[in-house]
Amino acid sequence: MQKTISLVVPVYNEEKNLPLMAALIKGVFSTISDYKYELIFVNDGSRDNSQIVIEQLASNDSDIKFIEFSRNFGKEAATSAGLAFAIGDAVMMADADLQHPVALIPQFITQWEAGFDQVIGIRTTNVSTSLTKKIASRTFYIILNCISGNKQIPGTTDFRLIDRRVVDAYNELTERNRMTRGLLEWLGFRKTYIEFEAGVRAHGEATYSYYKLLRLAFSSFIAHSLFPLKFAGYVGVFITTSSFLLGTVVFIQGYLYDDLLGWNVSGTSQLAILNVFLIGIVLASLGLVALYIGSIHEEVTNRPLYVVRSKKNT
Repeated sequence: MQKTISLVVPVYNEEKNLPLMAALIKGVFSTISDYKYELIFVNDGSRDNSQIVIEQLASNDSDIKFIEFSRNFGKEAATSAGLAFAIGDAVMMADADLQHPVALIPQFITQWEAGFDQVIGIRTTNVSTSLTKKIASRTFYIILNCISGNKQIPGTTDFRLIDRRVVDAYNELTERNRMTRGLLEWLGFRKTYIEFEAGVRAHGEATYSYYKLLRLAFSSFIAHSLFPLKFAGYVGVFITTSSFLLGTVVFIQGYLYDDLLGWNVSGTSQLAILNVFLIGIVLASLGLVALYIGSIHEEVTNRPLYVVRSKKNT
């Protein structure tokens, strides 16, 4: 009995890449006839003709399905929708810009059949990524691995194959601020890795701006670690202790030794320094607590993660 591989492809303004993507995947599965596949395009509120192209492809190929969002909800929401929609024994995720080499799909399937629940693509090089993004990415992984209990290998991507049991576990997660690869790492299961070189974008321009990347990074820090909240406490203890020691030294040398060191620190200056320290720690604590309160607010409002405008599932 043939197993089915679902391929989830988030789409945002990729009209020229979609026919190439569909043709490449069809070609790959023509060489591995033991498996059926379904290609699921998730149109994340594209502003170009992506939806028209997707519908044309789906009308000519029963293996191609789609979900169309009512507006742009973001790549993480699109990926989650695709995972909830997929029916395959395993699900493969890939970007529509063709930088993920779909020719490696047979290698992913081989590792999955060997017993691994997650087969994760690790990007070794990406010629189209700027030096700034490379430095930011490495910094992100360093910070995340320092503050999070779930270690992530730098270069891991959403280009991965996951077993049905992993998909089902992921679909039970309820948080809204999500980074797919971080949640999949948290789920665990047996993992292995395949290295790849990212290709050059075939058409169009990257739409994941620095702002979106920064927002995703902050959401990941908050979602996967309580360290930022604890850090405020650590800073508070440090500043309180330092202020106490400094005040003690100033008091002793100023009042008990009659300003032996010649610091000439007035009482007003002492109070000003103390107030600055206290105001700083209060503001830092309030700022960090506000991030968590904002995250809690988004969770308890219980809005849907995305809204589907139309879809094809047969």
